[in-house]
Amino acid sequence: MLTIEQVDPDDRAEVRRFLDVPHRLYGGDPRWVPPLYIDAALMLNRRRHPFYEHSDAAFFVAARDRRPVGRVGAMELRPYNHAHGVRQVAFTQFECEDDEEAAGALFERVFEWGRARRLTKVVGPRGLSALDGYGLLVQGFEHRQLMTMTSYNGPWYPRLVEAIGFKEEVDFVSYELASATFSMPDGVRRAAERAAGRLHIVRYASKRALVRAARRIGDTYNRAFANNWEYYPLTDREIDFLIEQFRPLVDHRLMTFIAAGDTIIGFVLAFPDVSAALQRARGRLTPLSLARLLLARRRASSVALNGAGILPAYQGRGGNALLYTQIERAVRAGGFDRAELPQVAKTATRMRADLERLGATPIKTHRVYGLEL
Repeated sequence: MLTIEQVDPDDRAEVRRFLDVPHRLYGGDPRWVPPLYIDAALMLNRRRHPFYEHSDAAFFVAARDRRPVGRVGAMELRPYNHAHGVRQVAFTQFECEDDEEAAGALFERVFEWGRARRLTKVVGPRGLSALDGYGLLVQGFEHRQLMTMTSYNGPWYPRLVEAIGFKEEVDFVSYELASATFSMPDGVRRAAERAAGRLHIVRYASKRALVRAARRIGDTYNRAFANNWEYYPLTDREIDFLIEQFRPLVDHRLMTFIAAGDTIIGFVLAFPDVSAALQRARGRLTPLSLARLLLARRRASSVALNGAGILPAYQGRGGNALLYTQIERAVRAGGFDRAELPQVAKTATRMRADLERLGATPIKTHRVYGLEL
């Protein structure tokens, strides 16, 4: 018998049952990178996660004969709805066996939850935080997940949601840049040199100095992506939360900012890729797994460029070219063999064309789906 049960976020056993679903599905899969349990549990923690200061969510587990076979979350991201003038319920953390009945029953609970709040459309998947990634993987199943900055799922997932009636909302394309084939066209270099007369590069001397500047950087992040599908304004608490989550991975030498006078107008946020160490940790943060993560940060051969943007006013004035030179620096100066730049919106045709001119190769596509209620 199939049952759908709502998770009590104050019940540790129920939370752990929810978190264990992807481990049941993908344990041992070399392409899946498990999140640390301590981080994943924060999504359900109404007292600690800043999401709940402005929004609401509920989480459900599907069990067949008491064995968990799937899960999903429903959330009303109110700042997003306000910024875009919509009334959407987003689904999140969807995982399911290849079981259409279970998937359908899980989404029926999402629909009920949304209708009870007079929301009119379901979209997703997306996360509770800005750097959680978007969409179901629909192309590139052969590649390993990029830490927890994007998702991995089985190839049956698109079929499950499309059988329910979901349609493509927006696609995000992830790119690979190989150090050996990275090629900066002369025209881009000249444009960057001209822009350098008006703009200048900012780097912070220590991780502590970088953290102190976090809110200035967050303000630029908010303004740089204001026209994007995924945009909503991050609060100061959300910026602080993200900094605390990623602080152990941050290498301040890889973070570059572009400024006009005293104002930061662009950024390249680069993180050493510690996916393999996270896989070995299997979700558990122990002294040994922490030591492995810190060692992997120093020895990483690839880098995640999960954050590259510039204010719209500077995009046609050489700012993009200067940004691309800093992407090149992050790859070459860091001594990395490759870089992955995740989730560029398919609609960002100019940036995608520029990246391919630099030698970037599209390797993954994640799709956000939508369904009118």
